[in-house]
Amino acid sequence: MSGPAVLRESGHFFAFCLDTLRGLGRRPVQVREFVQQAWFISSVSILPAALVSIPFGAVIALQLGSLVRQLGAQSFTGAASVLAVVREAGPIVTALVIAGAGGSAICADLGSRRIREELDAMEVLGINPIHRLVVPRVLASMLVAVLLNGLVSVVGVSGGYLFNVVMQGGTPGAYLASFQALGQLPDLLVGEVKALLFGAAAGLIASYKGLTAKGGPKGVGDAVNQSVVLTFMALFALNFVVTAVYFQLVPQKGS
Repeated sequence: MSGPAVLRESGHFFAFCLDTLRGLGRRPVQVREFVQQAWFISSVSILPAALVSIPFGAVIALQLGSLVRQLGAQSFTGAASVLAVVREAGPIVTALVIAGAGGSAICADLGSRRIREELDAMEVLGINPIHRLVVPRVLASMLVAVLLNGLVSVVGVSGGYLFNVVMQGGTPGAYLASFQALGQLPDLLVGEVKALLFGAAAGLIASYKGLTAKGGPKGVGDAVNQSVVLTFMALFALNFVVTAVYFQLVPQKGS
C-alpha cells in the first residue's frame, strides 16, 4: 500500500472512531445488542484466556526466579512475578484473546453483512449501522476485556505462585510479603486501564475492517486477517505508551 493510501486509510479510521464516539451518546441505547455481544465475546474468550494465562504466569515465575536467584534477591521473586503479570502479561493476554476470538468474529459478522448489502439496506431505512451495530460491540469488547483481565491476573498469579513454591522451592510467606512491600493499588489500576484501552482498540479495528470489507467472501477473510494483525500491532504500541506514562506519573515503591 502506497503512502497516500495509508494516510487516506488512517484518516478514514480516525473519522470512524469519532463517529463511534459520537454514537455513544445517542439514543436509544442498544442494550439487547450489547448484552448479546458481551455474552458472545466472553463465551469464546474465557476458557482460552484462562488456559493461556497459566503458562504465562508459570514462565514468568520460572524466568524471574532463576534471575533473582543469580542476583541473590530470592525474597523479591513474588513482587517481580505478580507485578509482571498484573501490569503487563494480564492485559496483553486478555487483549490477544479478545482480538483473536471476539474481534475476528465481529469483523466476520459485519463483513458478511456488508457483502450481503444488509448495511446498505439499513442506511436506506435511516438506521445508522455505527450506532446500531458498532457501538454495542465496542462497548462489549471493553467491558469483557476489563472483567477478563481480572480473571487472567488471578489465574496467572496463582500459576506463578504454585510453580515458584512447588518447583523452585520458594517460601509462600516470602512470596506474598515481597509483593505487599513493593506492590500498590495503581499497579492494578493501570492493568485495568490497559485492558479497557486494548478492548476498545480491538473492537474498533475489527468493526472498521468489517464495515469496509469488499470483494465477496474472500474479501471478508482478508479483512479478518488484517484486523487481527493490525490489532496486535496497535496493542503493543498502546502498551508502550501507557507504560511509559505510568512510570512517569506514578512513583514506584522502593525507588
